[in-house]
Amino acid sequence: MNSPSLRQLDIFAQMVAVGSVTRCAADLGVGVEQVLQDLASLEMRLGYRLFDNLDGMARLTPAGRKTAQAMTLLTQDAPAPVEEAPPAPAPEPVPEAAPVQPVAPVFVPLVSPVPVAPAGPPRQVITLAAPAPVFGQIQDGLTAFEAANEDIAITLDLHVHTAQDAASALANGRADIAYFYALEEPGGFGSRYGWSEQLNLYAGSDHALARADSVSRDDLALTPMLALETRSGMRDIIEAALAKGRFRNMMPLLESDNMFEIIAALREGAGCFAAFGPLARDIGRMSGVQRLALDMPLPSIEIRQAIAPRSTDKPAVEALAEFLFL
Repeated sequence: MNSPSLRQLDIFAQMVAVGSVTRCAADLGVGVEQVLQDLASLEMRLGYRLFDNLDGMARLTPAGRKTAQAMTLLTQDAPAPVEEAPPAPAPEPVPEAAPVQPVAPVFVPLVSPVPVAPAGPPRQVITLAAPAPVFGQIQDGLTAFEAANEDIAITLDLHVHTAQDAASALANGRADIAYFYALEEPGGFGSRYGWSEQLNLYAGSDHALARADSVSRDDLALTPMLALETRSGMRDIIEAALAKGRFRNMMPLLESDNMFEIIAALREGAGCFAAFGPLARDIGRMSGVQRLALDMPLPSIEIRQAIAPRSTDKPAVEALAEFLFL
């Protein structure tokens, strides 16, 4: 579990499976504080709470339950990798030995978090694809729609971030509705503007740029950057926005999805960090961190919605898409 992002997902999945911080830590061979910190870092990146309570038996929030379901569906669709074992001494002959089963990814919950539905008419499934922070902002609408339409079940795909991701998910039938990040309306498929989120830069409160009344692009040119990992869905849109805003980006001094590591580096004056949306909101509330007063704002990130062309066959899809805009 070297990657913070994979470790956080592994811990979340194990928490869903066993329901206890203490048991999760013991099963994964890490400390309780490590489990709590990684869960907090994951929640900060996602932009919403996964658990209501971590004392005793942990309780998933509605958003946490949807996230666990999305992880389960993802791992069901993906082929399980097979770990290549080193050569072993020849065993004693065993008649008709059973074939070796493929090893599932470490972040697969051992117990499915999806409750078994009672027998009844099949529910119409609508799949909504969106970046996790966007899901966090529309989850109340999704919950309300499901509550008002008991014959409809909404599933999530949390791995769409860009217009290209959205177009692919809609075209191949993986999603009925997609939300994605953009700097402007993309060509090639129809979408509509939802809202915008301002991209900001942050530094430690004692950093020279944090104390300045106005920060120019030249001031930033030689300032080291801290960044999310390249695998992070927000990394590409942040870099595109920085480039559009004529920010001469240097190679990041630190790349990490561990937000506590990023915050600690900011407080130590290591450099600047770009963020938008719920992540920017949470960073702005942190002590020892300051939003830079840029002389010219960076581009805003658009959140756009698109619907699959086949949605005419599913009136409920168009109804949900409109409901989320109310």
